[in-house]
Amino acid sequence: MPKQKHKGLTIFAIGSIPLILVLGNSMLIPILPRMKSELDISQFKVSLVISVFSIAAAISIPVLGYLSDRFSRKAIIIPALILYGGGGLLAGAAAAWFSDSYTWILAGRIMQGIGAAGTAPIAMALTGDLFKGGEQSKVLGLVEASNGFGKVISPIIGSLLALLFWYASFFAFPVFCLISVLLTIFFIKEKKAKKEPPPVGKYVKGLVSVFKTEGRWLFAAYLTGATCLFTLFGILFYISDILEKDHQIDGLLKGAILAIPLLIMTTTSYFTGSKIGKKMRLMKALIILGLLLMTTSFASLIFFKKLIPFFAVLAISSVGTGLVLPSINSFITGSVPTDRRGFVTSLYGSVRFLGVAIGPPIFSKLMDWSRPGMFLTTAGLTLFCCLLCLVLIKVAKKEPSKDSDSLFEKLQFT
Repeated sequence: MPKQKHKGLTIFAIGSIPLILVLGNSMLIPILPRMKSELDISQFKVSLVISVFSIAAAISIPVLGYLSDRFSRKAIIIPALILYGGGGLLAGAAAAWFSDSYTWILAGRIMQGIGAAGTAPIAMALTGDLFKGGEQSKVLGLVEASNGFGKVISPIIGSLLALLFWYASFFAFPVFCLISVLLTIFFIKEKKAKKEPPPVGKYVKGLVSVFKTEGRWLFAAYLTGATCLFTLFGILFYISDILEKDHQIDGLLKGAILAIPLLIMTTTSYFTGSKIGKKMRLMKALIILGLLLMTTSFASLIFFKKLIPFFAVLAISSVGTGLVLPSINSFITGSVPTDRRGFVTSLYGSVRFLGVAIGPPIFSKLMDWSRPGMFLTTAGLTLFCCLLCLVLIKVAKKEPSKDSDSLFEKLQFT
């Protein structure tokens, strides 16, 4: 555990990593309609700017998760941040000076996605390594809040940068990445490994045993996390589109409006993470409650088209997401021993990224199909996740001891 005088800086440094990650998609959401017109591309091609980033990350995350278990978290995080910034430079240069700019923007986004694979998921594992007990859940809540805070400010930053030129956001990535690299180098001190990492074969066997024992509840947790990100980015994509088309709202005001549901989610995430500690029954209750709030909100949105009522109802889903994500994070981070934690949290990161990746393109199709159908389908998905978590996550009737670090003692698996 970090020394008390350095603990705040360590938490700040860890929090900067998911903050950088989330800028990769959220900062671009406000400029997508402008990109479509500037590059003269289809709505689907615009959505791919988000999707290729997330797909590249999802594919790369398990590999980088294994490498972080075998070597160290910082040995993966720092090069990943550098690659992330380099991809932003390539995408910005392509938009400014290349003739076939769209193709090169996608290439830069793929680079960023690979870099993103070594950021937030590894930061979750790093938090599990450095902090124990109730403090671990609190820091994980701060990490999720940092993630959410990035989502809040990034539409505003993206809108402000677009006032300079529409692709300015791409050039901002290297600056943010450099700050996070310096914070990671100077303020995150990892523990020295007590023993040599296991060979690949033994490592894989250990992972197989983990998923055999805990696979069903992990499946429910993974799907729930992915669904939260799928609905979040799908709805943001929808809002970004209707603000310009139906309400003629653009620029900084648009970024501020997009930030409203994200701010509510972030605030809820922070308070959830600070209160749940190691209370497993409370975590499960908050997951179920959060998913029910999301279901109710999405199903009700079919009745509201005016902006103020629409956002008032949408706020209910933001509260739900803020209850679910920190609780899921705490379940997953504490579910396996340290030597395999990087892979399991990274696999969780993969499915979250897949949720982000498929959100915009699927919602673009649903928008063309039916507005009520889009919201009812989304509500049906969150309700399904709710039932899955209710059935597959079984919590012991007796709460674990406060000193216990592993969730193996705390969960009774179906």
